Amino acid sequence: MSRRLALITEIIAPYRIPVFNSLAQQPGIGLHVLFLAENDPTQRHWPVYKDEIQFAYQVLPSWRRRFAGHNLLLNWNVEVALDRLAPEAIICGGYNYIASWKALRWARLHRVPFLLWAESTLRDLRQKFAAVERIKTKFLRHCDGFIVPGKSSFEYLGSYGAQSELIFTAPNAVDTDFFAQRSSLIRAGADLYRKAMNLPPRFFLFVGRFVREKGVFDLLAAYASLPVDLRGEVGLVFAGTGRARLELETRAAAIAPGRVQVVGFASREDLAIYYTLADALVFPTHTDPWGLVVNEAMACGLPVICSNVAGCAADLVEDTENGLIVPVGDSKQLASAMEQLARDYELRLKMGLAGRAKIEHYSPQACAAGMAQAVVARCEAA
Repeated sequence: MSRRLALITEIIAPYRIPVFNSLAQQPGIGLHVLFLAENDPTQRHWPVYKDEIQFAYQVLPSWRRRFAGHNLLLNWNVEVALDRLAPEAIICGGYNYIASWKALRWARLHRVPFLLWAESTLRDLRQKFAAVERIKTKFLRHCDGFIVPGKSSFEYLGSYGAQSELIFTAPNAVDTDFFAQRSSLIRAGADLYRKAMNLPPRFFLFVGRFVREKGVFDLLAAYASLPVDLRGEVGLVFAGTGRARLELETRAAAIAPGRVQVVGFASREDLAIYYTLADALVFPTHTDPWGLVVNEAMACGLPVICSNVAGCAADLVEDTENGLIVPVGDSKQLASAMEQLARDYELRLKMGLAGRAKIEHYSPQACAAGMAQAVVARCEAA
């Protein structure tokens, strides 16, 4: 017997499609996804891979605006959709949408288990206002269970008084098979791909939004402080978009010697090329609930240099084994880690292989299994 599950999430993110496809195939789960919007063009430039969707879904009518960096997304017909689906359980990705509160109210009225899918961490530097904290606490108090991607989010919910037996882990995942297989193909024709993409013979890689809180200027400062001979051999590539792009390019142009390229947004197909050809991924974020680019890089066999506040650091990056963890905002330590990896080919190879082995446990199937376990457990307890 399949339990009807409604999963509410913001947009049709490409990295979530494999997870939801796997969740729809889990025994005992009848999945229907409610997207609050198709995409968010103000923040992301992801294509929507609708042809890859293998689960039932609908996009709710919505209205979106951004005010002073804050996101306002309004939806209607949430209750209508839930009435039609009559789910036996609800997973909701976040509490900060009015639609989330409507879904919570619907679940309470119909005595349906409501599980919050939460990725926040204690080291998240986003501003915490007293009123918001009170609202968040009230929302959490009414949840019947929680789903987290890893240790940092587990710890975060515990700080709000969530009982550990109500917190289930569904390890955060990307399409590891896609990146691993494409990486193998690229590696076989590395010189051709490097020439086609106009990439340096060797380079460090950053993937993400070009904003100060992602640590992009820490990384640029660290690169600029590397020994001259190393900058002559190894470049730095930034892939992504963001409001700090012009400043990033201006500062990069002043670094000599060295080669810094800002390539802009990259599709997942092109990202696999960057990951495969790079010496290391550098993820110097100041605040991040997880950091799925680390999953992608590891699937391509790339060692990772990661700040200690990234949500994924506690789960994915084993310091000196498959990468290096550095203190957030410390450009000197970041430069030291970059130099260590750049000068040691055998270490890069060892870390890359270790990362590939570890990330196999963070597959879409593993994430889906964790979600299904949470649903079944809370339904049985209801």
